[in-house]
Amino acid sequence: MPRRVRLRKVVEPPRFKGYRPFGTNGRKRQSIELLYEEYESLKLADYDLMNHKEAAEVMGVSRPTFARIYECARRKIAAALVEVKDIKTVFGNAVLDKDWYECGKCNARFNIPATMEKEKCPACNSKQIECLNK
Repeated sequence: MPRRVRLRKVVEPPRFKGYRPFGTNGRKRQSIELLYEEYESLKLADYDLMNHKEAAEVMGVSRPTFARIYECARRKIAAALVEVKDIKTVFGNAVLDKDWYECGKCNARFNIPATMEKEKCPACNSKQIECLNK
C-alpha cells in the first residue's frame, strides 16, 4: 500500500486563478493545472530567493520532496509557455497556513482575524464570501 501523501503548508493562496497566453486566437486551448504547493515552491525559491532547505522547512516537507515539487512546477510552467496553454491554479495536496476567503463580488482575497465579521468582505462589504481552505 502506498504511503499517505503529507499535506504541504502554503502560507498564502495564489492571487490569481489562472493565466492565458496573450496574442493567440480565441480558440479553445488546453490548460495546465498548477497546484498551490507548486506555486508556493516557485514563490519561495525564485521570488523569495530561499534555498531548498529553508523553503522545505517553511512548507513542512523534506528537502528532496521540495525539490520534486519545485521541478514539477518548473516543467509545467515551461510546457505552458512552449505549448501555448492556459495555466489554472488548483488546490492540490496543500493546507493553508490560515483560513483564507475570496469575495465573489470584488475577487478580494483575505484572511479574517477573529475580531472581524466573517460574513462580510472587508473591501466591499459583500456577503458573497467563499472559503478557499479545503
